[in-house]
This record gives sequence, structure tokens and C-alpha cells, in this order.
Amino acid sequence: MDRTEKSAEPAWLRAARAAIPVIAASLLGQWATWLNLAPWYAGLLKPSFNPPNWIFAPVWTSLYVLMAYSVWRILKVPARRIERRIALTLFFVQLALNASWSWLFFGLNSPLAGLVNVVPQFVVIIATIDRFRRLDLVAARCLMPLAAWVAFASVLNFEIWRLNG
Repeated sequence: MDRTEKSAEPAWLRAARAAIPVIAASLLGQWATWLNLAPWYAGLLKPSFNPPNWIFAPVWTSLYVLMAYSVWRILKVPARRIERRIALTLFFVQLALNASWSWLFFGLNSPLAGLVNVVPQFVVIIATIDRFRRLDLVAARCLMPLAAWVAFASVLNFEIWRLNG
């Protein structure tokens, strides 16, 4: 990336464009989760490696902060670059999949629907990291914890489906 080029967009607007969609995805996911956590989720059989419920909020908060920072860095790349458009499209697709997972898993009370979502979500996260890497290595690295967590969540989701299917 040519770091001498500056974006014409004001910094506050770029920050808002990065933060608002990520915050919205977080809130949408939390809404579906908290509405259905008890008694449905509490009553499911879970694998021995299922983390305690309290761990999910701090983990996801950290991941959402990293996502917002990551996309903010990509938004600094000049807009005319096609690579930027591809990277941003992938980012927002994975963010939409992320927000919809809670509605599928918790909202529909369906581990299978969650599983159908989380596998392509993981694939799109990996593609996003690859595209971000071409534009900004720090932005790509900021998404690596998300990829690791979603990989773990995929296995957890599969096991919950298997145990309760």
C-alpha cells in the first residue's frame, strides 16, 4: 500500500464507518442470545470443553474491538483500489454471518442452523484475513483471534448439535 496517499474522508467519519456496523452486529447477536439463553440453552447437553457462559461476553467484546480496529485500518486505504472493495465486502459478509449466527442458533433454537452458518462464516473470515493482508498486515493480524475463536466455536457448535440431534 502506498502510505503517502491520504484518505479525503475525515477521521471521525472513518471511525464511525468502522465502529457502527460492528456495534450493531454485536447488539443484534446479544439480543438473540439473551432472549434464548435460559431455559433452552441451559437445557442442552454440552461437550466437556464447553466454556462457562461468563467467558463469552469478554471474548466477544475483545473480538469486536479488534474487528472495528481492523476494518478502520482498511478504510484508510484509498477507496479507488479494487482490492479494498473486495476486502471490505468480505469483511461485511462475515460480519453479517456473525450477527445472524445468534439468531439461527439461539433465536431458532437450532444448533443445526447455527452449524450451517458457522462453517461458511469461518471460510469468509479466512478469505477476509487474506485480503486484508494484501492491504495492511496489522489489520489482517487483528482478525486472527476471530478466526481462532470461530474455529473453536464451529467445533463446539458441531458437538452441541451432535449431542442434542
